[in-house]
Amino acid sequence: MIIFQNVTKTYSKGMVALDKVSFKIQPNEFVSFVGRSGAGKSTIIKLLIGEEQPTKGQIFFGSYEVNKLKSNEMPEFRRHIGVIFQDFRLLLKKTAFENVAFALEVEGRAQREINELVPQVLEMVGLKDKAHNFPAELSGGEKQRVAIARAMINRPDVLIADEPTGNLDPFNTWEVIKILTKINELGSTVLLATHDKEIVNALGERVITLEDGRVIKDEANGRFIIG
Repeated sequence: MIIFQNVTKTYSKGMVALDKVSFKIQPNEFVSFVGRSGAGKSTIIKLLIGEEQPTKGQIFFGSYEVNKLKSNEMPEFRRHIGVIFQDFRLLLKKTAFENVAFALEVEGRAQREINELVPQVLEMVGLKDKAHNFPAELSGGEKQRVAIARAMINRPDVLIADEPTGNLDPFNTWEVIKILTKINELGSTVLLATHDKEIVNALGERVITLEDGRVIKDEANGRFIIG
C-alpha cells in the first residue's frame, strides 16, 4: 500500500531530514515510527500526505505516486488518509458534532448523510453524549477522541497519528491507543509516530526506528530501543 523508495529530504542550509529512507507498509498493518525529536518522524508524515516534496526518491500510496501529484489532485488523494495531531486542531466555535461534520460538509455530502454518520463515529470513540459540547467543555482526552472521529469520518484507508498522546495523561493515553487498535482491527492501516516507549512496547506491533533521518531498525513485533 505505501512505499518509500530511497527518499531523501534536504532543507535549506543543507540540513538533511531524511537520508535514503526505504520501507514498505502493507494494508491493515499497525506501524509505529519511533526516534528522538528530529529523527525524521514528522517529515515522513508530511511527505506521505503530500504536504512537502522529497528532494530525491519516490513515494507510492496505492495507485498514487505522491511526489508527482498536482495540487488539483491532492484533495481526492487525501480522502484516503486521516490525520490526528498532538494539538487536536479542533474548531473552537463548533461543537464536537460540528467539528466531525465539517469534514463531510467540505465534500458537499448531504445533511441527511451527515446526521446519520456523525453519531455513529462519535459513538465509536465513546463520545455520543458529548456531541453538543464545545472544545472548551471537553477534557484533553475527549478533544483527541473528537479529532480521531473527524479523521475517521471518511473511512480512510490509512490513519496517521502524529504524537497523538503527547498532551494526555496516562489514562487518556491508553484510551486513545485502544481506539487506534480498534480502528486497525476494523481494517484501516494505522501509522503511529510516537516517543512513548511504554505504548510501543505494549502494542507488540511493527516498529520502524529512525535516527538522524535514517531507518536503523525495522522489526515486526518490535520494541522501542534507542541506543
